[in-house]
Amino acid sequence: MGNAKSGALSKEILEELKTSTRYTEEELCRWYESFQRQCPDGRISRAEFERIYGTFFPNSDPKGYARHVFRSFDTNNDGTLDFREYIIALHLTSSGKTHLKLEWAFSLFDVDRNGEVSKSEVLEIISAIFKMIPLEEQKLLPDDENSPQKRADKLWAYFNKGEN
Repeated sequence: MGNAKSGALSKEILEELKTSTRYTEEELCRWYESFQRQCPDGRISRAEFERIYGTFFPNSDPKGYARHVFRSFDTNNDGTLDFREYIIALHLTSSGKTHLKLEWAFSLFDVDRNGEVSKSEVLEIISAIFKMIPLEEQKLLPDDENSPQKRADKLWAYFNKGEN
Protein backbone atom coordinates (compact mmCIF):
# COMPACT_ATOMS: atom_id res chain seq x y z
CA MET A 1 0.00 0.00 0.00
CA GLY A 2 2.49 2.65 1.15
CA ASN A 3 6.23 2.59 1.34
CA ALA A 4 6.75 -0.10 3.97
CA LYS A 5 10.06 1.32 5.18
CA SER A 6 8.95 4.91 5.68
CA GLY A 7 5.26 4.34 6.26
CA ALA A 8 4.54 6.96 3.59
CA LEU A 9 1.56 6.81 1.29
CA SER A 10 2.64 5.63 -2.16
CA LYS A 11 2.41 8.12 -5.01
CA GLU A 12 0.31 5.65 -7.02
CA ILE A 13 -2.35 5.31 -4.33
CA LEU A 14 -2.28 9.03 -3.60
CA GLU A 15 -2.89 9.84 -7.28
CA GLU A 16 -5.63 7.21 -7.55
CA LEU A 17 -7.43 8.59 -4.49
CA LYS A 18 -7.09 12.19 -5.65
CA THR A 19 -8.67 11.17 -8.95
CA SER A 20 -11.46 9.00 -7.54
CA THR A 21 -12.50 11.08 -4.51
CA ARG A 22 -13.12 14.72 -3.72
CA TYR A 23 -10.18 14.84 -1.29
CA THR A 24 -7.09 16.97 -1.85
CA GLU A 25 -3.55 15.68 -1.49
CA GLU A 26 -3.23 17.50 1.83
CA GLU A 27 -6.45 15.97 3.16
CA LEU A 28 -5.42 12.50 2.05
CA CYS A 29 -2.03 12.85 3.72
CA ARG A 30 -3.70 13.96 6.97
CA TRP A 31 -6.18 11.05 6.77
CA TYR A 32 -3.28 8.69 6.12
CA GLU A 33 -1.30 9.92 9.12
CA SER A 34 -4.35 9.47 11.35
CA PHE A 35 -5.05 6.03 9.86
CA GLN A 36 -1.44 4.96 10.48
CA ARG A 37 -1.62 6.12 14.12
CA GLN A 38 -4.82 4.15 14.72
CA CYS A 39 -3.78 1.17 12.58
CA PRO A 40 0.01 0.87 12.67
CA ASP A 41 -0.07 -2.29 10.56
CA GLY A 42 -1.98 -0.40 7.84
CA ARG A 43 -5.18 -2.45 8.12
CA ILE A 44 -8.44 -2.47 10.03
CA SER A 45 -9.77 -5.90 10.96
CA ARG A 46 -13.47 -6.67 10.94
CA ALA A 47 -13.46 -6.94 14.75
CA GLU A 48 -11.81 -3.53 15.07
CA PHE A 49 -14.25 -2.03 12.56
CA GLU A 50 -17.17 -3.46 14.55
CA ARG A 51 -15.71 -2.04 17.76
CA ILE A 52 -15.28 1.42 16.22
CA TYR A 53 -18.76 1.26 14.69
CA GLY A 54 -20.17 0.31 18.07
CA THR A 55 -18.90 3.54 19.61
CA PHE A 56 -21.31 5.44 17.36
CA PHE A 57 -24.28 3.36 18.59
CA PRO A 58 -23.61 2.80 22.30
CA ASN A 59 -27.24 2.01 23.18
CA SER A 60 -27.91 -0.56 20.49
CA ASP A 61 -26.43 -3.59 18.75
CA PRO A 62 -24.70 -2.46 15.54
CA LYS A 63 -22.42 -5.51 15.18
CA GLY A 64 -24.50 -7.26 12.50
CA TYR A 65 -24.88 -4.14 10.40
CA ALA A 66 -21.21 -3.24 10.87
CA ARG A 67 -20.31 -6.72 9.60
CA HIS A 68 -22.30 -6.07 6.40
CA VAL A 69 -20.86 -2.58 5.97
CA PHE A 70 -17.37 -3.99 6.42
CA ARG A 71 -18.04 -6.71 3.82
CA SER A 72 -19.22 -4.10 1.31
CA PHE A 73 -16.06 -2.02 1.84
CA ASP A 74 -13.62 -4.95 1.77
CA THR A 75 -13.43 -4.92 -2.01
CA ASN A 76 -10.52 -7.35 -2.25
CA ASN A 77 -12.21 -9.72 0.22
CA ASP A 78 -9.10 -10.19 2.37
CA GLY A 79 -10.86 -9.65 5.71
CA THR A 80 -9.28 -6.25 6.34
CA LEU A 81 -9.64 -2.67 5.16
CA ASP A 82 -6.51 -0.97 3.93
CA PHE A 83 -6.20 2.80 3.61
CA ARG A 84 -7.43 2.82 0.02
CA GLU A 85 -10.58 0.85 0.84
CA TYR A 86 -11.15 3.01 3.91
CA ILE A 87 -10.94 6.30 1.98
CA ILE A 88 -13.08 5.04 -0.90
CA ALA A 89 -15.70 3.92 1.65
CA LEU A 90 -15.57 7.26 3.44
CA HIS A 91 -15.95 9.12 0.15
CA LEU A 92 -18.81 6.95 -1.10
CA THR A 93 -20.85 7.22 2.06
CA SER A 94 -20.27 10.91 2.74
CA SER A 95 -19.87 12.70 -0.55
CA GLY A 96 -19.87 10.31 -3.46
CA LYS A 97 -22.08 10.72 -6.50
CA THR A 98 -25.55 9.26 -6.35
CA HIS A 99 -24.83 6.40 -8.76
CA LEU A 100 -21.79 5.40 -6.67
CA LYS A 101 -23.88 5.45 -3.49
CA LEU A 102 -26.43 3.25 -5.22
CA GLU A 103 -23.69 0.83 -6.28
CA TRP A 104 -22.47 0.71 -2.69
CA ALA A 105 -26.02 0.18 -1.37
CA PHE A 106 -26.44 -2.68 -3.83
CA SER A 107 -23.19 -4.26 -2.64
CA LEU A 108 -24.39 -3.90 0.95
CA PHE A 109 -27.63 -5.75 0.20
CA ASP A 110 -25.98 -8.35 -2.07
CA VAL A 111 -24.91 -10.40 0.95
CA ASP A 112 -23.79 -13.47 -0.99
CA ARG A 113 -22.11 -11.36 -3.71
CA ASN A 114 -23.87 -13.14 -6.53
CA GLY A 115 -24.86 -9.97 -8.38
CA GLU A 116 -28.52 -10.13 -7.32
CA VAL A 117 -30.43 -9.03 -4.25
CA SER A 118 -33.00 -11.48 -2.87
CA LYS A 119 -35.83 -10.75 -0.50
CA SER A 120 -34.07 -12.75 2.22
CA GLU A 121 -30.97 -10.56 1.81
CA VAL A 122 -33.14 -7.44 2.16
CA LEU A 123 -34.62 -8.91 5.34
CA GLU A 124 -31.14 -9.73 6.68
CA ILE A 125 -29.93 -6.13 6.23
CA ILE A 126 -33.16 -4.59 7.53
CA SER A 127 -32.99 -6.88 10.59
CA ALA A 128 -29.44 -5.70 11.26
CA ILE A 129 -30.55 -2.08 10.94
CA PHE A 130 -33.46 -2.67 13.34
CA LYS A 131 -31.00 -3.86 16.00
CA MET A 132 -29.55 -0.35 15.94
CA ILE A 133 -32.92 1.33 16.55
CA PRO A 134 -33.86 1.61 20.23
CA LEU A 135 -37.10 -0.24 21.06
CA GLU A 136 -38.88 2.95 22.12
CA GLU A 137 -38.16 4.42 18.67
CA GLN A 138 -39.27 1.22 16.91
CA LYS A 139 -42.64 1.60 18.63
CA LEU A 140 -43.05 5.01 16.96
CA LEU A 141 -42.67 3.62 13.43
CA PRO A 142 -45.76 3.36 11.22
CA ASP A 143 -47.67 0.07 11.51
CA ASP A 144 -46.63 -1.05 8.02
CA GLU A 145 -42.90 -0.84 8.85
CA ASN A 146 -42.55 -1.40 12.59
CA SER A 147 -40.78 -4.74 12.25
CA PRO A 148 -37.93 -5.95 10.06
CA GLN A 149 -40.28 -8.24 8.11
CA LYS A 150 -42.83 -5.49 7.46
CA ARG A 151 -40.14 -3.02 6.42
CA ALA A 152 -38.49 -5.56 4.12
CA ASP A 153 -41.88 -6.44 2.59
CA LYS A 154 -42.61 -2.76 2.02
CA LEU A 155 -39.21 -2.14 0.43
CA TRP A 156 -39.52 -5.23 -1.75
CA ALA A 157 -43.00 -4.14 -2.88
CA TYR A 158 -41.70 -0.63 -3.62
CA PHE A 159 -39.34 -2.11 -6.18
CA ASN A 160 -42.29 -4.15 -7.49
CA LYS A 161 -40.55 -7.46 -7.04
CA GLY A 162 -42.17 -10.88 -6.78
CA GLU A 163 -41.71 -13.19 -3.80
CA ASN A 164 -38.15 -14.29 -4.66
